[in-house]
Amino acid sequence: MTTIYDIAKRAGVSATTVSKVLNGYPDVSLKTREKVQRITAELGYQPSAVARSLVTRRSMTVGVFFQDHVNSGFRHPFLHDVIASFKDVVGAAGYDLLFFSDVRDQHAAQGFAARAKHRDVDGLFLLGVPRTDPGLAALSRSQIPVVSVDLDLFGSRASYLSSDNVGGARKAVQHLVERGHRRIAFIGDRFGTKPGHDRMLGYQQSLQEWSLQYRSEWVLEGDFTEPSGYLAMKQLLGLDELPTAVFCASDMMAIGAMKAISEVGWCVGEEISLVGFDDIDLSRYVTPRLTTIRQNTEQMGEMAAKELLELMNTANKPPGVITVETDLIVRDSVRDLNG
Repeated sequence: MTTIYDIAKRAGVSATTVSKVLNGYPDVSLKTREKVQRITAELGYQPSAVARSLVTRRSMTVGVFFQDHVNSGFRHPFLHDVIASFKDVVGAAGYDLLFFSDVRDQHAAQGFAARAKHRDVDGLFLLGVPRTDPGLAALSRSQIPVVSVDLDLFGSRASYLSSDNVGGARKAVQHLVERGHRRIAFIGDRFGTKPGHDRMLGYQQSLQEWSLQYRSEWVLEGDFTEPSGYLAMKQLLGLDELPTAVFCASDMMAIGAMKAISEVGWCVGEEISLVGFDDIDLSRYVTPRLTTIRQNTEQMGEMAAKELLELMNTANKPPGVITVETDLIVRDSVRDLNG
């Protein structure tokens, strides 16, 4: 295996000079720099990442913690899309990703900060981590640059990013109201996650804005999964007085609700209307096609990556709170009661 000593011998310079050229130091003459670079290419030398990290004090690695409570892993449509665009941006900047094992794993008891330091990553990216995780307190106090998605983690080096979940929920309810609906129910994770809390808040704000009655029996608990949407809708359909429309805080819950509605012989978009949240690919292919609130996942990943790169490369960069706009996608699952 070629070493910097082989290059130095061929070039007639010291190993220190070769190291300076390879690491971009300016105090080497142009003639010597070009000679070292030519010989490096001829010998096919590839610098050791470990050796380079000792010089630059950087591993050029970003650690990723993600938790998916439904155990779909990288198949989870939201997580997959955000991570993919995040990877493209940090990869273009020369960083590799290190995926840590599930934060719920028994070997993860030492917490985020300790594991990040053990692996010597330059920064962290967190997705799907609940507010209640005991490792967050130490991470927020650490000096590790970190960006979290849908988790309001505060710290001197911690920024967080999310969709405009409150605004998106308001768009969903407004769409239903504009189509004549006044009895609107809600299925969502009300308190366990920040997105769940914010979508519930947007639903409540819209009811107040449009002078609509809040009815506790029309607010059902789910956990963003298809089975929870199915069970919540079954419970809703058992009530004496039914809503004309339901806003579901995720597309998967809306798809579960569709199944429950079809089992009683009703048609979504006829007897009862549905609006989801996320705009996953499946929402375009169910019948009827699902009206939903789109999260701009590609933009979320890109903005999270750019924020983390700034935190890692700028010592005095203050942390930020980044909100990404949502879009209403109108399809076929809402009946217009006005005409």
